[in-house]
Amino acid sequence: MGATFGARLAAAMDAHGPLCVGIDPHPGLLRAWGLPDDASGLSAFARAVTDALGGRVAALKPQSALFERHGSAGVAVLEEVVAAGRDSGTLVIVDAKRGDIGSTMAAYADAYLRDGSPLAGDALTVSPYLGFGSLAPAVEAAQATGRGLFVLALTSNPEGASVQHARDAHGVSVAARMALEAGALNEREIAASGAELGSVGLVVGATIGDAAARTGVDLAAVRGPLLAPGVGAQGAGADELAAVFGAARRAVLASSSRGVLAAGPDRDALRRAAADASAEAAAALR
Repeated sequence: MGATFGARLAAAMDAHGPLCVGIDPHPGLLRAWGLPDDASGLSAFARAVTDALGGRVAALKPQSALFERHGSAGVAVLEEVVAAGRDSGTLVIVDAKRGDIGSTMAAYADAYLRDGSPLAGDALTVSPYLGFGSLAPAVEAAQATGRGLFVLALTSNPEGASVQHARDAHGVSVAARMALEAGALNEREIAASGAELGSVGLVVGATIGDAAARTGVDLAAVRGPLLAPGVGAQGAGADELAAVFGAARRAVLASSSRGVLAAGPDRDALRRAAADASAEAAAALR
């Protein structure tokens, strides 16, 4: 694939702004768009979003579960989204949050990170809570194909803190350990490639307040992209982005789903909403 994912994402953010738009076809959103909650409605929804925003934002992020709920026909639509993103030149982050051990994790890596797989976008969200080392098959596959990973680190759901904020015998929080592991991988990649940004990013909720500081997570030291869900409809604006990410602001890829998608199905309205969200994020992250 040539350049590393980190390098390609940095270039996309420079060209289009620091916005990732989630493709999240919730039943209520399908209804609001006047579409049926079935595979045909899913396809029409996904096609409208990719047609409107392909080539205009840094990345698109289909939420795999909302496609999977429609069975094999829904997964086929997810494959169409991945292909449409590729055709438009837009990076696609498949939000599947996969995580397992051994041969099962290797199978997930084969599905989502292998060249030629119809589900393989440019990056994959992964869960490290069987231990960061359990992600090794995904790390190896991503490195081999020039793809990226986004590792769940500090999520905005209240339940996440019970695991992510916990500390080991040395006083290091789980979230900080994940950040250190990701940073070590990025350090090696950057040394070899000379890229500005590594390809192993973290998922850090835009509404977590001072959680990074409280858990000892040095986001700037990760030297990888920070995918920040929660922008727009979920409550995070310019002030929240600046407060959460501090010195790491330049690495943030702000993710907005409903905040942009609520403007649809009109194509021009979707484009205006995305442009506004991107401009707001860029102003906050300077």
